[in-house]
Amino acid sequence: MEGNPADFETIGNRIGFQIDQSDGHCLKLSWKGPKFPALLCLGIALALLFISVPIIQAVRVRGFVGPAAALWYFPLMNLILLGISLYLLSLRRTILVDASGQRVVLTRGSLFRDKTLTIASSDVTKIHLGMDQVYSGFAMAGSSAAQTFPVPSLRLIPANGPSVLLDRGSRKRLARIGELISQRLQKPLESDLEPPG
Repeated sequence: MEGNPADFETIGNRIGFQIDQSDGHCLKLSWKGPKFPALLCLGIALALLFISVPIIQAVRVRGFVGPAAALWYFPLMNLILLGISLYLLSLRRTILVDASGQRVVLTRGSLFRDKTLTIASSDVTKIHLGMDQVYSGFAMAGSSAAQTFPVPSLRLIPANGPSVLLDRGSRKRLARIGELISQRLQKPLESDLEPPG
């Protein structure tokens, strides 16, 4: 195993990989970031642009003594929201199950860095479909600590070392992905979940 499995755990409840490529020897799954918050931040940043540009022009002309100087934070907010939206849009994850190369490659990337985890198929003992206890969120002021709740998860179980999180989501989708991975790695799929019904 090359890489750290802890880098591929996630704070979020669900990930939601989609099948990009599926043939007899190769399975490629991809996740392309949280689109709704990214587009929301981008939309707000573009809306603030109509306020920020006149403020920047007024500050350039009159300096920080005019009435527009009190609104200096609008362009800064615009820049921060634009940065957040670009970061969220750059998030991506892929899982490549290569039967011919006898390996599983997980990649996680963003604007700042890319991380890779490579596991030889001979190191994998089974694929496990079970439940993870996931935090519901951060505790708010005056509330009790954040609670956990169970979420279906799909994990690779290596012979040595910690399990590797592949995906979280609905039981039916995870069972389908688990079967595809199991076929290519020729490893058993073990499930602790009741069949969806």
